[in-house]
Amino acid sequence: MRWIYISPHLDDAALSAGGWLYDQAQAGNKVEIWTIMCGVPPTKDLSMFAQYLHYQWGKTSAREVVRDRRVEDKNAAAILGAKTRYLDFLDCIYRQDKAGDWLYFEIFVDPLPNESDLPNQIAQTISARLKPDDELICQLGIGKHVDHVTVRRAAELLNRPLHYVADIPYYFNTPEHLNPLTAGMKKKVERVSRAGIRSWKEAILAYESQISSLFKSPRAMRGQINQFVSEFNGMPFWTK
Repeated sequence: MRWIYISPHLDDAALSAGGWLYDQAQAGNKVEIWTIMCGVPPTKDLSMFAQYLHYQWGKTSAREVVRDRRVEDKNAAAILGAKTRYLDFLDCIYRQDKAGDWLYFEIFVDPLPNESDLPNQIAQTISARLKPDDELICQLGIGKHVDHVTVRRAAELLNRPLHYVADIPYYFNTPEHLNPLTAGMKKKVERVSRAGIRSWKEAILAYESQISSLFKSPRAMRGQINQFVSEFNGMPFWTK
């Protein structure tokens, strides 16, 4: 049996469940992180929004961003004891419509109608790689990041049991999203070891290009992870 963490981007699994992921691996479980939206765009052109984000990250091209973020992700996965798998769907900041127009100029928006088939495409790609006894973890979509919502929809099209986790750091900004998104679900809380919490923070810091966009500071990140574990008395999961 494998525990498959379905991660929208190259950091989401480590951010949202790194401590328990580490503890699972230490217990001898096979743990894998499958990142969905980490493909390289076919064009070198960038929207103004993507250019702005690249400037924040200190990068010049999408190819450089994907390459360097995959390196960061492998470093984080090594800290947590997980294997990695990368799919080639594009991050929302790189997606275009058939006419070549950029689709997204912000990330906290609903998926556009002309991407209605994207969850199905993702689900088919994931399904082809799954084994019957795999256990799947995906994010709830707290914060309404368009890619997180899209990947959750894709995971639900698999028609398999899912373990849902809160989206970190977006949970800290929009905690009011949690109850509506988990209405009718069952919650289970798993204990996270001290080593797991320590490795969770260390893995997040491995995403050097992203840390300043996600948290005010490394110190603030450590405090928020501690706050999250304290609030839930461990690592919370939700199931339908």
